Parts: sequence; C-alpha cells; structure tokens
Amino acid sequence: MGSRIDGRGPEELRPVEILPGVNKFAEGSCLIRCGNTHVLCTASVEDRTPPHVAEGHGWVTAEYSMLPRANRERSRRDISKLKLSPRSAEIQRLIGRSLRACVDMEALGERSITVDCDVLQGDGGTRTASVTGGFVALALACRKLMAEGKLEKDPIVGQTAAVSAGIVGEETLLDLCYEEDSSAQVDLNCVMDDQGRLIELQGTGEGRPFTIEEQRALVDLCAKGIERLQAIQRAALGEEAQA
Repeated sequence: MGSRIDGRGPEELRPVEILPGVNKFAEGSCLIRCGNTHVLCTASVEDRTPPHVAEGHGWVTAEYSMLPRANRERSRRDISKLKLSPRSAEIQRLIGRSLRACVDMEALGERSITVDCDVLQGDGGTRTASVTGGFVALALACRKLMAEGKLEKDPIVGQTAAVSAGIVGEETLLDLCYEEDSSAQVDLNCVMDDQGRLIELQGTGEGRPFTIEEQRALVDLCAKGIERLQAIQRAALGEEAQA
C-alpha cells in the first residue's frame, strides 16, 4: 500500500473545514474547504415556487458554477458562452436531488430555496463538496425562517453529505484529489443520508470495468467518510447556533 500524493492513508479524508455564515445577505451560507477544493455555498429564499410544484408545497433547487480561475487554467464563464455547460447542468441537478432528499416540502410551505454552489478553487471532488456544504447552507436558511416565525416546524428531516472514492493503481482510496481522480481506473461519487441510505451513486469505469464486489468496497469506504463529514456538518451548525 503506497503513500498517497498528499501523504494520506487510503481511508483518510482530506482536511475538511466548514465555515458557516460567511455571507451576510444570504439566508444561509458557508464556505467548505476539502483540501484544496473550496466552495462557497449560499441559500436564498423566495416566496414563490415553480409551476410544477403542488399547492402548499415548497421546492429546493441548486445552481453550480466554477470561477474562471478555479482550475489550473482559466475557463470561460458559462454566461460568456450564452448557455450552461453540460457538466455544470449535470452537477447542479445532482446537488438539487441530493438536497431535496432531506427536506419535507409540505413543511417548507409555498417557497423556494435556491442553493448556489460556486467553486472558488477546484482540486477534485467539487460536486461532493457542494452537496456537503450545500446542506449546511440549506439548514441555516431553514433555521432563519424558523427564527423569524415563518415556519411552524423545521422542514429539514435528514442530513445529506457526499464524498468520492476510487481505484487508483489498483488501490481503493477515499476522497480523491485531482491527481488521483485524473488517473483513477474507477471513480465513484456517493451521496448518503444520516441513516446510511443511498441517495445517489455515480460510478464509472474510467480505465477498466469494475466488479460488484469492488463497487461494494467503494460504497463502504464512502459510508465511513460520509459519517465523518456529517459530524463536521453538525459541528458547523452548532457553531452557528452559538454565534
């Protein structure tokens, strides 16, 4: 078992920090740092819902983007291309689905919460960091609505976090950084709730097919990482309550 590029063990997360309340205007916000991946997550509340939402119910959605110099080379903003990139569209749908899994839409009432996830710096795992940080921003927005007397009960009914795992050089690793992700034979992103149930699983044989047994090993590894991430989320929410 060789040492990883950043010196971690195979089952170690990168250093994770969640700083709540970093945006004074948003109803909920946080900055999440997972190693060298940094994502700003803000949750904004509107007293309206999309046409497809049932009467008396709310809605949670997400938007995702990377700043032009979040990566090693500058990328063009989506607005300059006059359309959302397919990658950004796919990731923001994933974030939205993941966050809706932990919300009672009837308890939320006829309002929408949009969680914006803006990648300030990307070094692998930007979508999983966005889900993990996005949950904290969402929970803080709902907490603010409760404090203002706009909700009778907290619509947050679970906890959502996400992490990646992969097979790199035939070794199973948790929480891939960019160099590991770009050379992985197998790459898997996993979203779970606080009961250990799967919300979303995205697995790809980048360099070779993988077996059901390998998938199970990767999911088990992700479950361990997500349990640790959820403890960090709870600590961040506790710190905000005391601020």
